[in-house]
Amino acid sequence: MKTNFLKTLLIALLPICAVSCIDNVPEEEVLPRDAVSFDYYIDQKTEPKYYLDYYVDSYITFVNTSPETTNGTPHWDFGENSVLVDPSEQGQDTIRCYYTKAGTYKVKLTVGDYSKEQVVMIAPIKPIVTIKIADPVCEVRSSLVTFEVELPNPQNKPAVFNWTFPADTKNVDDEDYATFQGQGIDDLPAPVKFSHVGSQQVALNVVLGGEELETATMNVQVGYNEAVPTLYYAVQGGRIMAHKLTGGKQPADMNISSYDLGVSSGQHPFNILFKDSSLYVLDAGKQFYYVNDVDGVLGDGKISVVSKDGKKVETMISNAGQAAFDDPFYGYIDGDYLYYANRNTGIMKVKLTDRDKVYNINEYPYFVRHNHLQYYGNGLAYGAVSRNFAKINGVWHWSTCHTSTNTFCFMDDDILKDPVTTGDKTLLPEEGIICPSIKVGSFYYSTKHDKVVFCAMEMTANVVSVCTYAEWKAMQSGGDVTKKAIKFDGKNFESNLDNNLPAVEGTGVESVGITQIAYDDVNECVYFAYRNNGTSTSSRPDTGIYCYNLNSGEVTCLIKGVSAYGVAVNNTPSKLF
Repeated sequence: MKTNFLKTLLIALLPICAVSCIDNVPEEEVLPRDAVSFDYYIDQKTEPKYYLDYYVDSYITFVNTSPETTNGTPHWDFGENSVLVDPSEQGQDTIRCYYTKAGTYKVKLTVGDYSKEQVVMIAPIKPIVTIKIADPVCEVRSSLVTFEVELPNPQNKPAVFNWTFPADTKNVDDEDYATFQGQGIDDLPAPVKFSHVGSQQVALNVVLGGEELETATMNVQVGYNEAVPTLYYAVQGGRIMAHKLTGGKQPADMNISSYDLGVSSGQHPFNILFKDSSLYVLDAGKQFYYVNDVDGVLGDGKISVVSKDGKKVETMISNAGQAAFDDPFYGYIDGDYLYYANRNTGIMKVKLTDRDKVYNINEYPYFVRHNHLQYYGNGLAYGAVSRNFAKINGVWHWSTCHTSTNTFCFMDDDILKDPVTTGDKTLLPEEGIICPSIKVGSFYYSTKHDKVVFCAMEMTANVVSVCTYAEWKAMQSGGDVTKKAIKFDGKNFESNLDNNLPAVEGTGVESVGITQIAYDDVNECVYFAYRNNGTSTSSRPDTGIYCYNLNSGEVTCLIKGVSAYGVAVNNTPSKLF
């Protein structure tokens, strides 16, 4: 009985299943078409390699795809600098033309009473140069470099290739090889060797059909012949650069110039930090001194992560559209974290692995802020403007200026969980305040040498001084700073000491001078970027990157004339990066 019941039930359900399994096919909606339309393309058969690229001189085919219901004779208008391949094709559905100049053009097709416009972008013809290096690193005076070139040339015009090489370039026979002229695409220069370190620029000028094209330039990154540290620096209004630190041991006739990483420095990159194989660039944005940002939306600073060779750039954290005072100004890496100070409130803590973050106080609460130390009201005030900070022998040293011109020392345990209006003097951190009334803009301490190199920011001057840690801790006045000042050719690193020079960048209260000092543990030197903010005079050094040898006390100008902010050193020796 049970079996018969199931059979009956299945038979009864079959018609229902048959009905429910029928697909409901929607009717195709016919969308209205434009009265006039056209397509265009470059013939893949005639230009197989460049058929996707719309270069000058490329033969472009245009096809009228208007509906059959649109009556009339097609009339094509390709604009200026256009040439019809066959003028008799005008009035036909298919027509060909090319452009003699690069640019953006409006192509118009008119059929009867209707017309259609489309934009066509025509690219300039440029040579495509491939650089081939026999060795993993292009080593100065030994590695052979060869070049290959492609030239989009749709109309097969005659081409002359004029190559220019940097000074002292040699061929395989060590003969000078300054220029080379190739009479065709396969007439290439001989393999070359470069005599100097840094970005070596090769220029290629092509004359195509009698017309000179825009000169193409290629930077060949030429490494040193020994593994040495690398200095990175952020050029004011420029790019991130790298420089090999040879310690002056290179041959007298070998120049050491910088590598251009091709990465923007940003607007005010006061600090750059190096860890493992990455640079962390702290850009304070356009507005680094006081601004009445009542709506809290003028922030535009960020921290970028740049690979040591400049080939990869990522955003770590951005403050775009937030309060300007929360832009990242100065930083320090400790373990797996990057700590950065905003303008005047405190220090944040970010994982080195964080990427594409947007700052908000909930995700990134303060590691420490002014009113979470017992110094608050006891030497530290709300308006204190942050300068450099770092750990020395496990103790945080945080320099500030304006309302609090001191360097405050504290341990992690000294940071209060709750804010205070006025700190308790009986509970001040044991480490205490050092350099009272001295505006320390940047500093570095070498444990090995027991030397502090620091920049004192007076109202109108930047004085770079060196002393022991005990002397630094006991300093009480600007007079002590001046006594310990280092000199270059008898000149102090000072700026704007007379009325004939423009003001120090920023304001008197929040002026910006030497923003960072970096250490090279191979050559045992420190480096800083100095800007004299005016013309050279007999009383102050030239703008540039300077080196102070901690052993000899000698000061040298490593890179003359470059105006920069942050500096950092990759202490792992290498021939290139």
